[in-house]
Amino acid sequence: MEGPFKPTWESLENFQVPQWYIDGKFGIFIHWGVYSVPAFGNEWYPRNMYKQGTREFEHHIKTYGPQKDFGYKDFIPMFTAENFDADRWADLFLKSGAKFVVPVAEHHDGFAMYDCSYTKWNAVKMGPKRDIIGELANAVRKRYLVFGISYHRAEHWWFFHEGMKFDSDVRDSRFIDFYGPAQPETTQPNEEFLEDWLNRLYELVDKYRPQIVWFDWWIEQPAFEPYLRRFAAYYYNRGFQWNKGVAINYKNEAFPRKTAVLDIERGQLDDIDPYFWQTDTSVSKNSWGYIKDHDYKTTEWIICDLVDIVSKNGALLLNIGPKPDGTIPEPEEKMLLEIGQWLLVNGEAIYGTKPWKVYGEGPTKVIAGSFADTKRSEFTGKDIRFTTKGNNLYAIVLGKPENNEVLIQSLGSNLRLFNRDITDVKILGMDERIQWTREESGLRVRIPERLDTRFPFAIKIIS
Repeated sequence: MEGPFKPTWESLENFQVPQWYIDGKFGIFIHWGVYSVPAFGNEWYPRNMYKQGTREFEHHIKTYGPQKDFGYKDFIPMFTAENFDADRWADLFLKSGAKFVVPVAEHHDGFAMYDCSYTKWNAVKMGPKRDIIGELANAVRKRYLVFGISYHRAEHWWFFHEGMKFDSDVRDSRFIDFYGPAQPETTQPNEEFLEDWLNRLYELVDKYRPQIVWFDWWIEQPAFEPYLRRFAAYYYNRGFQWNKGVAINYKNEAFPRKTAVLDIERGQLDDIDPYFWQTDTSVSKNSWGYIKDHDYKTTEWIICDLVDIVSKNGALLLNIGPKPDGTIPEPEEKMLLEIGQWLLVNGEAIYGTKPWKVYGEGPTKVIAGSFADTKRSEFTGKDIRFTTKGNNLYAIVLGKPENNEVLIQSLGSNLRLFNRDITDVKILGMDERIQWTREESGLRVRIPERLDTRFPFAIKIIS
């Protein structure tokens, strides 16, 4: 593969995060697959339905019968996607204010949502009988959004292993090309699996030209290391040939920090990071895929997280889970539209911005690390996050201020954080003149009573 990158970490450290990514800040993640049919537990239903002692195991037997008679494969004909409209989805994503879209091309369950030549178990030949990834790629790009994919095949090595422990269809040799290898998670994948993993990935890249390739955590196993180097060099050289900025997302320490973009699942950082990074999280607290009993976050919570992440040099990849017929659940559509309305007013303080000298101020602390994004307290009117663009500084207030007044302590005249004179202060989305004074204790801003403070609002400081 011609291009500047070689399959060594030293060479891959020359990777540059694309400017569209740094500027875009907000993307949509889509977990949609056969697991949306049972709509029970979460997207790990295909594993847990074979795991004795779980809710999913008992639910499956009661609802569908023994696993040897009705296995996960038997959900595929029920995954019809008859109402899937890629253009309607892409319109919604555009209205949400997202700048990039990342559907799951293949989840741990091994069912490919694209036209995969390496397996018959794909959405073109079974279930929907449509190239879901191809249709989405076309619809998204027509709206000038960036298209990416996520690829979870690494976890397929062990995903169905629980079904090998009792009389289930996982043990039926007729279906080994779907359920296999079904090995213990404690074992390393063999060369045959790794080469197949890589070849499928090459095909995905060449066929759909994604500008993000997102990986889940299991690629950090030692056996994957040389394959990750080979893939990264291939993919980055492809991006070079296409003359398009591309990026790989990884978790934990699967890649050296300079070679790809760190992704933190359901969590964030507690300070500005010198390297651009990303949070992936879902609108739901208890599942990524469609289920019938979601515990949804509020739109306010998600917007606050977006602001906090951007203030620390990150981006937010927000997941939705469509129904098996291809419709997006109404609460999720409503959330995306509300985020889009907020970004229409406040996007100036988000898109194309950089972190300031400090990420923010206020009493509410974000817990750093994965699986911590619902552990913080509600933000208050004293919690403020900063972004900057050109000569302008933005102070985004994350909660309702007390007595219609905000004191931005980081902008006190006695501090050296902001040495320039302030010539004006505005609130994005409001035309009226704002009353403000700069004191030693901070910049004091009077908030008009008619401002809707249910969501965060951005104060523009002009100097």
